[in-house]
Amino acid sequence: MDASSDKSFDDPPSVPQTPRFAQSADLRVPHFEETEPTVEAIPRRIFANAHAYLINSLSVNSDQETFLSADDLRINLWNLEVTDQSFNIVDIKPANMEDLSEVITAAQFHPSACSLFVYSSSKGTIRLCDMRQRALCDEHALSFEEADDPMSRSFFSEIINNISDLNFSHSGRFILSRDYLTVKVWDLNMSRQPVETYLVHDYFRTKLCALYENDCIFDKFECQWSPDDRYIMTGSYNNHFRVFDRLTHEDVLLEASREVMESSPLGKLRPRQVVCGDAVHWPDEKISVESLDFQRKLLHLSWHPLENSVALAGTSTLYLIDYYTGSENGTVKPDPRDVINMDTVDAAGDLTPHV
Repeated sequence: MDASSDKSFDDPPSVPQTPRFAQSADLRVPHFEETEPTVEAIPRRIFANAHAYLINSLSVNSDQETFLSADDLRINLWNLEVTDQSFNIVDIKPANMEDLSEVITAAQFHPSACSLFVYSSSKGTIRLCDMRQRALCDEHALSFEEADDPMSRSFFSEIINNISDLNFSHSGRFILSRDYLTVKVWDLNMSRQPVETYLVHDYFRTKLCALYENDCIFDKFECQWSPDDRYIMTGSYNNHFRVFDRLTHEDVLLEASREVMESSPLGKLRPRQVVCGDAVHWPDEKISVESLDFQRKLLHLSWHPLENSVALAGTSTLYLIDYYTGSENGTVKPDPRDVINMDTVDAAGDLTPHV
């Protein structure tokens, strides 16, 4: 190698020349635009390989150490710290799948008794199980079921009796269940029949054939207790939701809608009334059952455990609604019956939606 033709290794490294700009316009600075924040969920633990079917329920135990997961045929018990092992506590899968007559639709732990849990079935039955009796709870401790009336039984009876959701009351004494047409309250001390039954949209009883053809009869609506267990809330079609007062047995039907909020004075949600027939010349609060939009449905909803707020999910919109009924000692009491009077729009209370 000719050393004279190579640069000396002792020479300092060459420094790239800094580009020169003739004008300031030649210098391009990145342009930042503000965008709406997005929420991304990152799993901390993954509990896998325990279910062969879609999971329909999750419930955390009051001991804060275990939780259950339920699918159509099995309920498993997990420890929050162990992700690769679970215990099967309910298994209703028959030896021959042709003998399958019902599936599990929902399950929940008791709010204070950590050994008790309930699950519902597609036949309209609620079963209470006690893990202290045996490890595999195929034999329940109590069964809650309302006897069918043979005179009213039809092709749709089993479908509309299918329990889509159930919840323990905060006191732990009552169970709230939702089927297609009603919500029912069951007392743990009386299993033969519900102590309260509320009609959600009984005007659909004559339209079950049409609802079966468009598959709406298989929709699964949720139900919720208020923090004091006095009120019950559940959803319906046309973005309607109904609130029942267990003390007065009154109810109010409201519509979660941005248009209704903007057109109403002070942004209040006005009560609605679904009626049969043509509603062309009726007041605005009345709506014909024929004009209901079955694509707008409130399947999922939740009542805040402490505050006077509810969340309702309608299609692609989340509605957050606050109840204001006046204050006492700096606190606001939830009272949907006083929020909007069913006989007049100008009520003392206020029901303010935040979309």
